[in-house]
Amino acid sequence: MEILLVLLGLVMIGFVLVPFLRRTRGGIAQVSPGHPDAADPAAYGFVLEEELDIRMPGPDQDLLDVLDLVQRTQDYRGAQQLLAGTAATSELRWQRVQAFAGAASLELAARPGGAGESPGGQWLRAWRAEAPKDAGGAAVHAEFLVQQAWRTATRGTDEFRIIMEEAKAACGQAALLAPGDPVPYIVELSVARGLAYEQKDFEQVWLRILDRAPAHMGAHLAALHYWCEKWHGSRELANSFAEAAAARAPQGSLLAAMPLFAVFEHLPEVNLVSGFYQSQVVTRAVHGALHAVHSARPDDPMSAHVRHLLVFFLVRGERWAEAMNQLVHIDGHVGALPWTLSPDPAAEFAVYRALAVAGYEANGGSPATLPH
Repeated sequence: MEILLVLLGLVMIGFVLVPFLRRTRGGIAQVSPGHPDAADPAAYGFVLEEELDIRMPGPDQDLLDVLDLVQRTQDYRGAQQLLAGTAATSELRWQRVQAFAGAASLELAARPGGAGESPGGQWLRAWRAEAPKDAGGAAVHAEFLVQQAWRTATRGTDEFRIIMEEAKAACGQAALLAPGDPVPYIVELSVARGLAYEQKDFEQVWLRILDRAPAHMGAHLAALHYWCEKWHGSRELANSFAEAAAARAPQGSLLAAMPLFAVFEHLPEVNLVSGFYQSQVVTRAVHGALHAVHSARPDDPMSAHVRHLLVFFLVRGERWAEAMNQLVHIDGHVGALPWTLSPDPAAEFAVYRALAVAGYEANGGSPATLPH
């Protein structure tokens, strides 16, 4: 009996370690010439690992240009103008609010101040002080506080609670400045998760979002976290939320991909079930996500989020050609799940990309056969 237990333990260790033994810091481990894993992603025009942009899931050149200007000059007005010209209920506005808040938070982490040095992110402080009635600045400030709580404090501590309570008040101020804008309430979804809102209180926030932007994909992804087993819900509640969103998704909406995100949020730490990634549950969720990206507008900014997650599942399911078709659309940017959960998102993405290329070529594919 003891021998059986030892063998079982070795098998479990193997399942945990095998995916990692294939990796090096630069991607796939070195293999002999002619081996499928020797395939070269560069042959497909893919971006070098060190040049992958970890800030965003997909391109937004206007945002990048303004971010560069704001951080170089410490003048917030470019950000103010960009948000003022971005539709309140659009996915793009939510992404840009997150990006500006994240930039200020990372600046502050890099330059906390002291010893005669001013802290980083001063442009956001000036924005709030000089334009207190600006709805964009208020929304960015609220999101900044949320990111600060998660980044700098430990959940459950007084420090975390104090920052989150401040963020909650900032959400209320931002909502008053822009009554039709769902973004302050989307920010509050993270506050609700951190402060463990009762379900009835969370649903009140959620209803305000639905009143303003019922098909907002970013809002649904933020809400899904609350309903997950690891936070304040369960696997069943998360799946129910995701399936309901997919069922009411209008034509061309990416909400049909929500079940795939619910599956991802509840993946087992160690999976000993053969063919899990080819199981009916995963296959159905993948097909829903594929349908969603094929039906969505080509310029939908949330498509990249779905495609990144599809690459993860398609590679795990050994659906190499389909994975390559997704990589063509998203390569170059890796600021999305699942890569952002890794300490090195670019390296994690590069591993899956190299596996997709290797599997594609091992099954007869080549740069000439890959549609662009």
